[in-house]
Amino acid sequence: MHVVITGASRGIGRELSERYAEAGHTVTGTSRVGGGALAPLDVTDPSSHAALANRLEERPIDLLICNAGIYPDKGQPLEGGFPASIWAETFATNVTGVFLTVQTLLPNLERAGAAKVAILSSRLGSQAMAEGGSYAYRASKAAALNLGRNLAVDLAPRGISVGVYHPGWVRTDMGGPSGEIGVEESAAGLVERFAALGPETAGCFQSWDGRDLPF
Repeated sequence: MHVVITGASRGIGRELSERYAEAGHTVTGTSRVGGGALAPLDVTDPSSHAALANRLEERPIDLLICNAGIYPDKGQPLEGGFPASIWAETFATNVTGVFLTVQTLLPNLERAGAAKVAILSSRLGSQAMAEGGSYAYRASKAAALNLGRNLAVDLAPRGISVGVYHPGWVRTDMGGPSGEIGVEESAAGLVERFAALGPETAGCFQSWDGRDLPF
């Protein structure tokens, strides 16, 4: 199986890359600057996507994991915080970046036959779990959830299953030291979720531990 993982230089992305490689799968991991075994991919830049497509040529992709994301508005105050630049940067990475990744690599996914796309969103994007704060991040993850569910509809006739996942509150640079679980636990659960993804579960919104989450 050929697995492509965006944002694979650290945290959950790196742990997923290592797990799939150890299981004997071929892994193409990306990071913004690339280097070493990582292919360069700035998910906000269409030309960077085109370069990745050229690098992969016509190689089929069995599983695409859209993991790259940012959380620049953590702790921003309602009064005086959340500048327009944060909104633009967050949506360019967490939403447009996901769409461009899927759009660019669609020919490779179609070549694989029953391919899968896993989009990492967050429970913070759930309309039913609004708790205030982190407005840009929450809105971007809500948009990523909506994007994934609509892609699931459009890609189903092409034999591609799309699911959306909450990795948990993980102790990473993004999640911080107070996270509820480590990257190892999150990645192990996500690998199980991705394995279970198929036509019957396409459009799902699930947590790393298999719970169905409200939209």
